[in-house]
Amino acid sequence: MEKRVIVILGPTCSGKTSLSLLLAKSLNSEVISADSRQIYKVLSIGTAKPTELELKIAKHHFVDLLNPDEDYNVSRFEIEALKIIDEIHKLNKIPIVVGGSGLYIKAIVEGLWNDVDTDSAFRQKLMEEKEEFGNQFLYDKLVKVDSKSAETMLPQNYKRVIRALEVFHLTGKSLVDFHQEHKRKSDYVFYQFGLDWKREVLYNNIDKRVDEMIQDGLVDEVKSILEMGYSPELNSLNTVGYKEIISYLNGEYDIERAIELIKRNTRRFAKRQLTWFRKDENIKWFAINDKNEIPLIADAIIGNFR
Repeated sequence: MEKRVIVILGPTCSGKTSLSLLLAKSLNSEVISADSRQIYKVLSIGTAKPTELELKIAKHHFVDLLNPDEDYNVSRFEIEALKIIDEIHKLNKIPIVVGGSGLYIKAIVEGLWNDVDTDSAFRQKLMEEKEEFGNQFLYDKLVKVDSKSAETMLPQNYKRVIRALEVFHLTGKSLVDFHQEHKRKSDYVFYQFGLDWKREVLYNNIDKRVDEMIQDGLVDEVKSILEMGYSPELNSLNTVGYKEIISYLNGEYDIERAIELIKRNTRRFAKRQLTWFRKDENIKWFAINDKNEIPLIADAIIGNFR
């Protein structure tokens, strides 16, 4: 019997959490979060983390595991997530992976390959350029030499940008090409499902969610995190929603401008997510115009796994 895994993916604000909970409850299964920020404690409102009630509906993995100053990476996630998938299968359950972090999902479904040497001198040079000119400067360099890899990451993810530049420097090849050439062989069969919104409706959903986050206390959440002694320079806080509020608290602009930037940057992030996922022909997309349609989509998926 094939070892099946359900994967629910899509851009931010597309209803992935709601869909995954319906599936987990109906199939009596467990959820594996493929979100690179929900793994951190105290980052809740800005990451749209499942609520306490939602976490009680189904067991969740990779939610609230680490402090904001603890390092975590996709390679570690791949190893740990596959172990949990195996444990869930031993319970005769179908694991449900849900998230919008394209690289994390790719790590589970295909595997990552990162066996290129490092060049400490070259990496140090890039870090010095980052400190002097900023993240965007490094990102622009990557766009010029490896636009394919640049499309899969954001300028603020400078560690990934530096790694992609390093791989190109050492090999003359794109990091994306290396990953494609060295896909992991797997015993699992992954069924990937995406939620496909019209762009203008998705953007409207994003604007509403940002307003809700502000009303729910995002500013106070960020203040609390900083008051705990966590540095605003942490990679975990270099995230849409948190970085704009930090700038607001630093007096760089008023709250109205912060909200405007969060909405704009979240829309841009969603566009990048869609660009990533659209390249995978193995994803089955469900057209959706209203979140009330999610139960119907859940029923359609469940029908394949009874």
